[in-house]
Amino acid sequence: MRHRIRITRRPAALTATLAALLATASGPAAADDTGGVLLKLETPGTHLLYHADEGADARVEDFPVPVAVAPSAGGDARDVEVVVDTTGLKGVAVAEPGGAGNCVHKGPVFTCAYGDVQNGDGESNIPFLLRGVDGVAPGDSGTVTYRVTAANASPVTGLTRMTVGGPTLHTPEQAGTVTGAAPGTPQTVTPAFANRSRFTASEGVALLLTAPEGLRLTSRPANCRFTTDSTSAWCRFATEAGPDTAYRTSSPVRFTAEAGQLSGTLSYRWSAETTAPADHPERGDEAPLKLTRTSATGLTADRTEVHVETTVQADYEPVTATVRGRVGDTVTVRLGLRDHGPGRLPGTETMGGFQVIPPDGTTVTSVPYSFEGDDSDWACERPRRGDGAVDCAIGDDGFYEVRHEGGTTVIGFRVRIDRRVPGAHGTIRTYNPYDRTPGNDTATIPLAASPALPYRPYRDPLVWSALGAGAAAVAGLVIRRRRRRV
Repeated sequence: MRHRIRITRRPAALTATLAALLATASGPAAADDTGGVLLKLETPGTHLLYHADEGADARVEDFPVPVAVAPSAGGDARDVEVVVDTTGLKGVAVAEPGGAGNCVHKGPVFTCAYGDVQNGDGESNIPFLLRGVDGVAPGDSGTVTYRVTAANASPVTGLTRMTVGGPTLHTPEQAGTVTGAAPGTPQTVTPAFANRSRFTASEGVALLLTAPEGLRLTSRPANCRFTTDSTSAWCRFATEAGPDTAYRTSSPVRFTAEAGQLSGTLSYRWSAETTAPADHPERGDEAPLKLTRTSATGLTADRTEVHVETTVQADYEPVTATVRGRVGDTVTVRLGLRDHGPGRLPGTETMGGFQVIPPDGTTVTSVPYSFEGDDSDWACERPRRGDGAVDCAIGDDGFYEVRHEGGTTVIGFRVRIDRRVPGAHGTIRTYNPYDRTPGNDTATIPLAASPALPYRPYRDPLVWSALGAGAAAVAGLVIRRRRRRV
């Protein structure tokens, strides 16, 4: 498909494997046309195709060919065309048509019309898809060449060498959950992998750990490189993992949760490609991590995630009010919750909410709200049959304009008083997945219903309307009779 890009973009090799993340990209090719429009081809110089053990089952469906126009006084590039020749991949991959309807192909050559490309901007397309082939070995490679032309710019050419990667390294299918992790207290994980293929990881193996969402890696082995915020680590091991072998790190990797963090996820994957990523500039200064043999049981996944639950909570308390009025009245009652924290819920889908069961003798008729200028009747689910319970999720649009994270969130319920029920009261109960103080989750909604007013005709607006209509009719009749006499 076709995408708009910026010229500062440097697309990484896009595959689903760690190997793709570690691919080394060459600088973009550009036409030597200083007097006018300058085309730039921003494809990588190298790209890892697939794992050798995948063979014909491998698919590469996300390799873009971006073309940009450098900012200049020359203006836009007109009628840009890209010709991609995949002949050089014979024996390692089979190319199939891709694109967004603007490409044609003849055998292994794909021609795509990019159209006019704006000055200082760019276009990107995926002209071809790739299928793996059986019988390849790690290190087998081929080339893809490119030629970009425009009606008003010099041509640009480029080349990408695509290489078959080493064996797939599998990780634990299930890693469990770390619970009760106090922020700042060290937690550990011991990464493991299995090589179930017939190939040897002849260049060693690499481990990529990622700990976003308020987690931080605290181990600093010397054979690892880290991002500046310590949320990711890349570690290289010289061990040449042979066929049908399994390994784990000889010591666990430490990490912690940050203050106020409710939960997080640490993930890791292994690769037989050992080119260090450029975005991990910091080196560790502790003793190097080593590998030791282990059982391959359960090591069947491509990636392992460890979910972490901390001791931090997000404590909700109900905000309640009395349903007060006369029988027959429909009154507004403001109900909701107070967020005591201290943790902050990670997204609207985990915010939870509250449930209202109205007092006997009453009915919730609406929970009106406004969203982006539109008014609606139900910010919450409509009442269910039986007890008339109303469920309110405060992460929904109905609460967008009244929601106060870390504060008080209330909304007006329209409640009809149907009859007097002495001693009746409803309930309001708050909930979210991180509320660990159940003792303050429920409160009562009292009913204070007065008798309906006695019926007095002179107070009934319908009576007054009828009398007014009658008086108008009589007045009209008198006027008509007077006119006849005249």
